[in-house]
Amino acid sequence: RVQATLVKSTIKRALERSAEVEADRIEVETEGNTVVLRGKVRTWNERAEVQRAAWSSPGVMSVDNQLVIAP
Repeated sequence: RVQATLVKSTIKRALERSAEVEADRIEVETEGNTVVLRGKVRTWNERAEVQRAAWSSPGVMSVDNQLVIAP
């Protein structure tokens, strides 16, 4: 089972290393071993970067990427 706080902190740390993505615009939820990403990013690259960060969290078996592209 994935812990939401652990996944969220892993994603936030990964995004803080990247000046492109604003981590505050992203909501992270967990449902069992699935991570659900919601919020807004500016580019497809940012969207993919957030998804990669979610996958890198321990115990994650699935990522439901619901992020939208918005300026």
